[in-house]
Amino acid sequence: MKNLWTIPLLAAALGAQMAPTLTVAPLPTVKVAKGKTATVTVKASLPEGYHANSNKPTYPYLIPLTLKWTGGPLQMESVVYPAGVTERYGFQLPTDKPLSVVTGEFSIVTKFKVPADAPSGPAAQTGMLKYQACDNKACYPPKNVPINVTVSVE
Repeated sequence: MKNLWTIPLLAAALGAQMAPTLTVAPLPTVKVAKGKTATVTVKASLPEGYHANSNKPTYPYLIPLTLKWTGGPLQMESVVYPAGVTERYGFQLPTDKPLSVVTGEFSIVTKFKVPADAPSGPAAQTGMLKYQACDNKACYPPKNVPINVTVSVE
């Protein structure tokens, strides 16, 4: 009975190993003049052996990689996602189409416009990166990664 406390710790450790985490590199401050455009590149990576569906998954029921900008002084003009690579996995039936996925390191590039009437000075541009990581046997619950960029409007 005295070792029962190890069960929750073991379960937590196994759960942490099983739930892959997409990491995002720190973003540099974006300096931009009013009325001009700015580009923000989000560099992300998945651990080896894991993949996420691309922004254009093979099947409509799969959860796509998405980046939604939710607040800040910049106006989003476009988002360019990495091209998915097609892969087959052991859990697929022979009649299934290959999946469109991203693996390893990849970038998502957003082009913004700064309104002419944007307030000068520092501000935060915020967003949310959503993905669902899988390995060759299973998919894990979708996760959201907050994205924060410091913007200096000049």
